[in-house]
Amino acid sequence: MKFFEYISKKLFRDNGIKTLKGHVAYSPEEAVDIATDMGCAVAIKSQVLVGGRGKAGGIKFADHPGDVYDIADNLLSSKIKGEPVKSLLIEEKADIQQEFYLSVSTDRSTKKPIIMASAEGGVEIENLAVTDPDKIIKYHVNPLEEFLPYEARDIACQMGVESKYVSEIGGVIYKLFNIYEKYDAEIAEINPLVLTPDGIYAADAKLTVENDAVFRHHDLIGIGGTKPKEFGFVKLDGDIAVLGNGAGLTLTGMDMINLYGGKPATFLDIGGGSSEETIKKALNLVLNYPPVKVVFLNVLGGITRADDVAKGVVNAINNTKRNVPIVIRLTGTNEEEGQRILEKAGIPFEVSMEKAAEKAVEICNSIKD
Repeated sequence: MKFFEYISKKLFRDNGIKTLKGHVAYSPEEAVDIATDMGCAVAIKSQVLVGGRGKAGGIKFADHPGDVYDIADNLLSSKIKGEPVKSLLIEEKADIQQEFYLSVSTDRSTKKPIIMASAEGGVEIENLAVTDPDKIIKYHVNPLEEFLPYEARDIACQMGVESKYVSEIGGVIYKLFNIYEKYDAEIAEINPLVLTPDGIYAADAKLTVENDAVFRHHDLIGIGGTKPKEFGFVKLDGDIAVLGNGAGLTLTGMDMINLYGGKPATFLDIGGGSSEETIKKALNLVLNYPPVKVVFLNVLGGITRADDVAKGVVNAINNTKRNVPIVIRLTGTNEEEGQRILEKAGIPFEVSMEKAAEKAVEICNSIKD
């Protein structure tokens, strides 16, 4: 029984091995939302049950949330070695100083567990096994005796690890062996284990459990999950993104766009009590959706405060690479403060939905493909 990387990492974390921060996405929209929330450069990793996905183009990097949508969209419509990509792990991009390789599996020739470790990990580990096999340490564990922490530290020393990291990497080896035993694994692997300025982390994780032992591990069935959506998002075939705080108001905004001859590119309901952060995420999503030429944000502030909306708009504009015009209808709770914030930032607004929709269509029509 094989597990996706994000599930393996959850199990590794639960057993004391540090992993990089990340969340699972099942759509480009979720990927952008996660990357925006993380606020750092990210790795976008195809979740497939085959090896060699890095060399096969299944792992990409993005320094900015604005780059995530296209990458995620392409990966989710691709296959890695024949396996369709249905989900992505959006994970912080590590500042890697060194890569290591660790694995625990069963050596069927000796009928013993074997720990393999190297100070040179990463995508070239298979070539290393051929070109310079002495750089891969092999340590057989006596199945009739307890594997002890000092043995794990000795393996780290044999790897040639700097003395200041021997204890920590030895600790990872010890915990990885315990995972192998605990879950009756065929293999428990970290490639690479990475050294960063913030510490040592499992940048990848692989766990395969013996099929005949699955009945003993009911806790492994159905684990995993995804980050819940914060707003409703529907792609349409137009070029004007329509956002509103409430489904009814968003639909009305779409009707106004149609009335003046435009075509909505999105339906995005940001909800009735949206915060500044939610506004920022929603705008970041549509600003980086390629078909969008103009954004029409339709807000009637009740529970949603106009000043929070304005702050979210300013933050989103300041954090996107695409120069997409935004037309805002902003009125309601704290509207004067919200309008003042927009005015100070040089962002135009309207209090009339009809005027704002008409302006959005006019601007869109003036933009050449």
